[in-house]
Amino acid sequence: MCGVVGIVGSSPVNLSLYNSLQVLQHRGQDAAGIVTVDEDDNFHQRKANGMVTEVFQQRHMMRLRGNIGIGHNRYPTAGSSSAAEAQPFYVNSPYGIALAHNGNLINSKELKEKCKKAHRHVNTQSDSEILLNIFAWKISKIQNDVPTADDIFDAVAGVYDEIKGGYAVVSVVLGVGLIAFRDPFGIRPMVLGERTNEDGKKEYMVASESVALDVSGFKLVRDVKPGECLLITKDCQLHSKICAKNPSLQSCIFEYVYFARPDSIIDGASVYATRVRMGTKLAEQIQKEHQDLKIDVVIPIPDTSIDIAVQIARTLGVPYRQGFVKNRYIGRTFIMPGQKQRKKSVRNKLNPIPAEFAGKNVLLVDDSIVRGTTSLQIVQMAREAGARKVFFASASPEIRYPNIYGIDMPTSKELIAYGRDNAEICKEIAADALIYQKLEDLEASVTEENPALTKFETSIFTGKYIVPPAADYFDNIEKQRSDDAKADKAWKDSSDADELDIFNI
Repeated sequence: MCGVVGIVGSSPVNLSLYNSLQVLQHRGQDAAGIVTVDEDDNFHQRKANGMVTEVFQQRHMMRLRGNIGIGHNRYPTAGSSSAAEAQPFYVNSPYGIALAHNGNLINSKELKEKCKKAHRHVNTQSDSEILLNIFAWKISKIQNDVPTADDIFDAVAGVYDEIKGGYAVVSVVLGVGLIAFRDPFGIRPMVLGERTNEDGKKEYMVASESVALDVSGFKLVRDVKPGECLLITKDCQLHSKICAKNPSLQSCIFEYVYFARPDSIIDGASVYATRVRMGTKLAEQIQKEHQDLKIDVVIPIPDTSIDIAVQIARTLGVPYRQGFVKNRYIGRTFIMPGQKQRKKSVRNKLNPIPAEFAGKNVLLVDDSIVRGTTSLQIVQMAREAGARKVFFASASPEIRYPNIYGIDMPTSKELIAYGRDNAEICKEIAADALIYQKLEDLEASVTEENPALTKFETSIFTGKYIVPPAADYFDNIEKQRSDDAKADKAWKDSSDADELDIFNI
């Protein structure tokens, strides 16, 4: 999962790009990058491993000149974590193109072969660089010196014909402007915003989440539609067209559960409101099916589950307490590269307040249970803090299958729910009771917020993939995503340079 942003303005966009990447930091903490284009059609780039505030210093910002630009926060799902794979990527032919991408392509192996046949070189293991070269290949077929909107839409239609997966793309083509497009099922999110500057001129922005618009003074216009391409020219003229065949909105429901910020609106649904509904439905399930549980207090595992836990407590009529103090400087643990590192990170990340646990039957609430290692340690911490009984509630159903559209879920064998029933999972995490949200209730939590949302990408729960992968795909991702594979990648990447600082490409 990554964060992307693109802006076309009538004044420098570097600060707005930086501010937007800061509020999208939750979508990726591995690396960050910005590319801008100045009035002389020169690219300026800064990208490196690290958080946004670490990557961009004042000297870098001063050199990121221009009124058009794109930005990216990286959270690796394919390839390595070296600075060479930080985005945006760039090719100088045709025209000069920079591109950044949120998501994952499931036919990368096939596409890489097509790049070779098109005489295009891919230098990294990143599927984003493959996507850039497929895009450049289609753009190269344009005959006009300055591509028209129809030329661009034809090229993007060609890209849709080639690539498979979930993706949201921002790109800058020299002499043309900003191009953005979303996969045919809208699996990965993307919104469009606008603002009017002091001279009364419109400026446009696209981003992964609406919070990125808010911080830079842009107003949310709408979501980019599934299969839609937007072209925003250098002079801020907006063109749009559905370029994919048979688009159908089936956005990733895990965005609402975990990834998106609560103050975002995705596909017309408030993330905060959907989480409140998740809490209501979980509480109703507890009242109906777990009447024997004598719950004294509801405690969230911060931060994502807080809104859910508050609503559970309110509905059940029991106290809500903040029983864990979170270290804000530790990243999300389920994407850590190895089991030992994850275990250590949980203890560093959360510390219990004993007074809230001592002698009580505690209902712990989390957004999800992935490997189960984090949940086990949290249950153990609750017991060590004096809890009499520890019940555990998950706002999402059992995660049994890997995600292949941009979330770095582990392989099936490393998922605690794979091949286990509720009682077995409960035993594995050492809880006294375990309650999972039902899938129909999770979907209803979003649909009730926006009735137009009737279908979702739910493969991690069901194993049904709306864009089916090749037969050997899961064998390949197991080699890439297992803990051993990630540890090996981390060792190899540790010897690489940690930044790429190119100001005039």
